[in-house]
Amino acid sequence: MTLETEDLLQSILNSLDRINYIRPEDIPDIELYMDQVTTFMGSRLKSSTRYPDEDKILTKTMINNYAKNDLLPPPIKKKYSKEHVLVLIFIYYFKGFMSISDIQTILKPITDEFFQKEDGFKLEDVYNEVFSLEKEEVEQLKQDVTEKFHKSQETFKDSPQKDREFLQIFSFVCLLSFDVYVKKLIIEKMIDSYREELKAAQEPKT
Repeated sequence: MTLETEDLLQSILNSLDRINYIRPEDIPDIELYMDQVTTFMGSRLKSSTRYPDEDKILTKTMINNYAKNDLLPPPIKKKYSKEHVLVLIFIYYFKGFMSISDIQTILKPITDEFFQKEDGFKLEDVYNEVFSLEKEEVEQLKQDVTEKFHKSQETFKDSPQKDREFLQIFSFVCLLSFDVYVKKLIIEKMIDSYREELKAAQEPKT
């Protein structure tokens, strides 16, 4: 690889290291007003956005829409608990590749069962379990991205020199895109299967 391509790969890997993870202990244990929720989410996740100075992590309109679409339990006296924030974090990660309907299907059983549960397994336990593998997952992603990058650098060897660099970048984008496409199909298949099971369970027995 040339120095430029090495720099590109390293820049990509560094960006993966900057993916922020909000730990439950980072979330205030006091109830928050909507402005405080949006400020907290923005301060914790803005660095991982594409355009940190422009992108909005969360707005009042988004929160209201999530509540209206039954993704987020309603606030109590206009205040949001620590568990509300945990649900909003799940929504934030899901919304980039899942429809509102799919998020509702996969998230509502979680909020129905574990939101504001007095004892036993709680929403915070669900969150901790899911995100406990985050660091390990990032390292695996870095390895996978590196392998795909090297593979893309071996393509278009016979192309014109002036076009080769861009074609290899295009090849890399295609490899990553196919990976995202397949995983999205798997997620949709799992959600559709769960939705069908739920529908069958709700049908009256004959």
